[in-house]
Amino acid sequence: MKNKSYESSHATKQAICAALKELMAQKPLERITVSEIMDRCGMVRQHFYYHFEDIYDLVRWMFQEEAVSLLQRQEGALLWQEGLLQLFQYLQENRAVCLCALHSLSRTHLKHFFHTDLYAIVGRTVAAIAGEAGCTDEDELELLTHFAILSLAAVMESWLLGEIDRTPEELIAFADRILRNQVRGAAAARQEEAAQKKEISG
Repeated sequence: MKNKSYESSHATKQAICAALKELMAQKPLERITVSEIMDRCGMVRQHFYYHFEDIYDLVRWMFQEEAVSLLQRQEGALLWQEGLLQLFQYLQENRAVCLCALHSLSRTHLKHFFHTDLYAIVGRTVAAIAGEAGCTDEDELELLTHFAILSLAAVMESWLLGEIDRTPEELIAFADRILRNQVRGAAAARQEEAAQKKEISG
């Protein structure tokens, strides 16, 4: 059971986050100050630093709390059907905020926010699909996971910018199909290589 101090701290973080989102819908992130955020949520400036190192740390917490957590609730193959759909819905509902982050932050910052969490989450999905296909090579799975993350991030960015005219459901079905084909292809290639080596040695 969570104690009252945790609940109070979490509520404060959420209030600060809500103030930031209001400002991000109005102007670029680099023009937003800590004082503006705290004035908007009725707190003194010093309270900000009890919870966050800087505004970028707040943005990281916001995406972790609101976006990445949607994926963390899902396991294995369910990630694509449920977690990704909820993530697309989050992007749509918070379009102005997400576009602000996309335009204001460097790719290095965005990668820092998402890569560690998404790598673990997508890695579990890749492993689940790979298990079905008989692919157990760790190096292969690591490369497939990295490729899946980069591809997914690029598709989401293009969709958010309006460059892809497809529904979230269509994109999720496409991502699922591509990932499964990649994993099965990798498994088949490994099995073929093993068979050839066995034939040569035999």
